[in-house]
Amino acid sequence: MVKRNGTRRASRAARRAAAVAGLVLLTACGGGGNGTAIPPTATGTLEELAAKAHCEPKLRADAQDLRQANCTTDDGRYVLATFTTDRGQREWINEANDYGGSFLVGRRWVAVSDATVIAALRGRLGGMVESASPHHSGSGGSGGNENEAEHSGHRGS
Repeated sequence: MVKRNGTRRASRAARRAAAVAGLVLLTACGGGGNGTAIPPTATGTLEELAAKAHCEPKLRADAQDLRQANCTTDDGRYVLATFTTDRGQREWINEANDYGGSFLVGRRWVAVSDATVIAALRGRLGGMVESASPHHSGSGGSGGNENEAEHSGHRGS
């Protein structure tokens, strides 16, 4: 009887291991859901990433910890930024979340645009997609960064 229970346990463990291995293979080989494979996440300088994305970068910021450029391709416009630290990247993304949009995030780089552009860009750069929604929609109230004095004329006076 002990041998029988031991065999059942071993069989269940083998089935679980096979299921996990199958899931790992599906996840690793799966594409973006539209039949296109997602490449490994790109690495490199701002210029190297821009070249992989088929963009001629227009530099906007060239600081010690951040380089940022505007890019335009056939897919649309986006901002591409590189960082010297993971913390700097996360802080930048957290601040940019206030403006909404979609983010394509790689190791110490990020691209920001609308979801369609980011999906196309992911096919060239890999990375993970993060979406943001603005904290203030502009539909009323006095939230966000609005200055009450600047908007006093909007109250029907």
